[in-house]
Amino acid sequence: MKKFDIPIYYRSPVISVVKNSRKITDPRKKDYTPSVLDFGPVRFLIARHFGFCYGVENAIEIAYKSLEQNEGKRVFLLSEMIHNPNVNNDLLERGVRFLREHNGKQLIPWDELKSDDIVIVPAFGTTLEIQQMLKERGIDPYEYDTTCPFVEKVWNRAEALGRKHYTIVVHGKYNHEETIATFSHSKQNSPTIVVRNVEETKLLRDIILGKIPSEEFYTLFEGKFSAGFDVNTHLERVGVVNQTTMLATETQAIADMMRVTMILKFGAENIKEHYADTSDTLCYATYDNQQATLGLLKGNADFAIVVGGYNSSNTSHIVELCEEKLPVYFVSGAEKIISDSEISHFDIHKQEEVTTRNWLNQKSGRSVEIILTSGASCPDAILDEVLQKIVAYFPDSLPMETALAPFNSVSVN
Repeated sequence: MKKFDIPIYYRSPVISVVKNSRKITDPRKKDYTPSVLDFGPVRFLIARHFGFCYGVENAIEIAYKSLEQNEGKRVFLLSEMIHNPNVNNDLLERGVRFLREHNGKQLIPWDELKSDDIVIVPAFGTTLEIQQMLKERGIDPYEYDTTCPFVEKVWNRAEALGRKHYTIVVHGKYNHEETIATFSHSKQNSPTIVVRNVEETKLLRDIILGKIPSEEFYTLFEGKFSAGFDVNTHLERVGVVNQTTMLATETQAIADMMRVTMILKFGAENIKEHYADTSDTLCYATYDNQQATLGLLKGNADFAIVVGGYNSSNTSHIVELCEEKLPVYFVSGAEKIISDSEISHFDIHKQEEVTTRNWLNQKSGRSVEIILTSGASCPDAILDEVLQKIVAYFPDSLPMETALAPFNSVSVN
């Protein structure tokens, strides 16, 4: 596994010890049970897998190297490098300028770019149209391209299916940077449609099976299909790919639904002519994070703290999984923990920050048990800050070296 040159302040003196210990005892990540950091009156259940993934570390390394190699030049990012405010703010403080917001709002006109400017493509990738605009301005869109290799794998799979005349069904958020980029690449080779969830897939199923009039397709999926899409011919051969940060179980459910639909429409004996198996496009890090989250939920924690950017898709899905079992506080950093009786956290349903009082709910006679995890774009150092701030609310807690002793002993051995 390649090791990346990541700024030291993104590393952590606590979480890294736990992670390194698990790498030694479970190198193939077969065991999704959590690690336990026991401070006596408060215990933390740490996910087996979380934090920076390969694609994020690759993007960060390229971005910081671009700054080192181009001192004195203007350096731009197409949009946020990753969906984490700490990383993005650090790049801004170092002089990087964003051309657009993550929602597509233009901050700097394209015509202000010059041929000697440096433009970094974020980990989500970008569209063929934007690549062409950069080329027209004398800028190589591939020189500082940090597109995640697993996103590119989805593009390559879609291209291969397009050559075989399959229509591509993209499971994703149609206004998310990654899905926009995947849609752009896919539609060059194949008719393409984006579905957000199982409910939208049911609509597509019913259109294919004739339960909904075909002409309603264009209204129900307005803005989510490629130009020239013919509902009467382009839904006879399909393959499903995904935005890599979506719930793996949901992508599989959508793929299974499309497969059953094609069996009902064309018969089981003809399924290979009408449905392409694309399960190999699931991102390993997204899958591992979600499986590790499910492992966390097998215990009896009091609540969960999930750390990450509020516009991070993969982090939001971890929150969704946790919400099925226990209270969840989704925070971007330790500063959101106002006191031991008040916390500011993000409500993914209201899409706004809310404040909860008496959140810590210390109970005499027993330890408070807290799930602690993060999304793939959150530095481990931020989790350290959250953990240490909470521990400070328990004056009788054990020293850090005592809590870490079981993990340090593994690393030493």
